[in-house]
Amino acid sequence: MKPLTPHHNISKTLRQLAEGQQRQNQHPPRILVLYGSLRPESFSRKQALEAATILADFGAEVRVYDPAGLPVFDHTSTDHPKVRELRELASWSEGMVWSSPEIHGNLSSVFKNQIDWIPLTLNSVRPTQGKTLAVMQVSGGSQSFNAVNALRILGRWMRMFTIPNQSSVPMAWQQFNEDGSMKDSSYRDRVVDVMEELFRITLLMRNHGDLLTFRFSENKEFYAAEGNSMTDNHDTTEAKVSCCG
Repeated sequence: MKPLTPHHNISKTLRQLAEGQQRQNQHPPRILVLYGSLRPESFSRKQALEAATILADFGAEVRVYDPAGLPVFDHTSTDHPKVRELRELASWSEGMVWSSPEIHGNLSSVFKNQIDWIPLTLNSVRPTQGKTLAVMQVSGGSQSFNAVNALRILGRWMRMFTIPNQSSVPMAWQQFNEDGSMKDSSYRDRVVDVMEELFRITLLMRNHGDLLTFRFSENKEFYAAEGNSMTDNHDTTEAKVSCCG
């Protein structure tokens, strides 16, 4: 017996995408911003707040999570207020911005602790799957990309769509004004570029998440039933996909 393969074609997929576009939400894109330091003068926090301000100027609804008080991940403290807040924000969001300092050639433990508290599945819903993600880092010395590369791995593991652009700010202590805003520079220009790309891609993708993440390996019974229906009706182009409506 031939192994099962899902039935896809161009016209059907374009129709599904068009149906998603017809359901286009009119509310502002909902973006959650996470940063990876507890220091009052944290540069990853300043970078995150700069990104949040830019996104808000674009018209997004932005929430910035403060990791202070979040317990160290232990699998059990799920009723802690900071854990509940983080999980609710993750479920609320349609996209995220992650900003971490680079420490010992990698992202910070403060940042990783936040991601550890966001489960892949929460009440039968995957709170991060199919959502957009922008990654950024700050460094105390020369420019590096170790933290953003590690953040990309995390984003893939959380089943998120990480945009191609990214920001890495070297010698961060030189790049911010006294009020915490970024100085006018090529590094700020890159942050604007990244937020611009995130804003646009989130608007494009947020109504298609169910379709884009509907995996064959997790829905073989659905595809088998769909194949039988098409065989019975001798229809190879107009099969209905009800999974994503």
